[in-house]
Amino acid sequence: MTDPRILTVRPGPDEYAWTFGGAPPVARIAPGTVLDLYTEDCFAGRVRSEKDLVSEVCEFPFLNPQTGPFHIEGAEPGDTVAVHFVSIEPARDWAASTTVPLFGALTSTHTTAALQPPLPEKVWIWQLDRTRRTALFRAHEGDIELELPLDPMHGTVGVAPANLEVRSALVPDAHGGNMDTPEMRAGVTCYLGVNVEGALLSLGDGHARQGEGETCGVAVECAMNTVVIVELLKGIATPWPRLESDTHIVSTGSARPLEDAFRISQLDLVRWLVRDYGFGELDAYQYATQTVESPLANVCDTNYTCVAKLRKEWLPARETYRGLHARLRETAAALRR
Repeated sequence: MTDPRILTVRPGPDEYAWTFGGAPPVARIAPGTVLDLYTEDCFAGRVRSEKDLVSEVCEFPFLNPQTGPFHIEGAEPGDTVAVHFVSIEPARDWAASTTVPLFGALTSTHTTAALQPPLPEKVWIWQLDRTRRTALFRAHEGDIELELPLDPMHGTVGVAPANLEVRSALVPDAHGGNMDTPEMRAGVTCYLGVNVEGALLSLGDGHARQGEGETCGVAVECAMNTVVIVELLKGIATPWPRLESDTHIVSTGSARPLEDAFRISQLDLVRWLVRDYGFGELDAYQYATQTVESPLANVCDTNYTCVAKLRKEWLPARETYRGLHARLRETAAALRR
């Protein structure tokens, strides 16, 4: 096996992208390149204590800084970029979470307007033990302290949108973006449809852990050291971001209202079964109905994101995406040796 090229990128404070589309590439890479990346947290590292309120230390819309974009040589509309997560590791021993006025699933927002006052701003600093793989929650009221296991993930992974659009890094849609699904963890391959020449891949918004739905709108936000392998599949279209793990295939859908995000993810899974697993359309619809798992990714962003996942052991023995996930897993194992 030829050793893959490794590109290390550690952006300076002024070297992040804040959008998908509209930002010049920081590097041109060949398919097969390994990216060793540092990503800053969604607050750009400015929320460091319980006194650092988002409204005071952050400037909207400069949230969710992205490392990238990367121009992938040979990528054209109609192709698919594959991003395999080799490792996602917290870069610091702490992470931050907050409540944000007029943001989150259990409060009034700008679009769900109501008379009651916004929730107060509070900051929780989570202590991370990277050796023991734990995150410590400390309550503001009372003396409750609880440890949870680390489950590092990336909330934001995407390419430039179609039709000359530039989208905030806070928005999830067909290009990927701020999907906030805990499924985006190490060992997973993310498939993204290419919309512009070079694809322009970026990622960021690391979470030390997050519950499904990201209910208050903010996870355990953390800077990350992340290693990914980037590959290109020519002539294979991917209409919505898809993921493949060792155990599941996963479709995503992002929209408002929530039921439309659900429909998109379910329809994408049905079409995946038809294209790659030999099902007729109505057979796929019936089979998915009886086998699918449907966790929420987020119900707080500009668009909501739903997930539709199906166990591989319950599928016909067919190859999807030219068997790329298994090959990338082998490459990732070789990198770790």
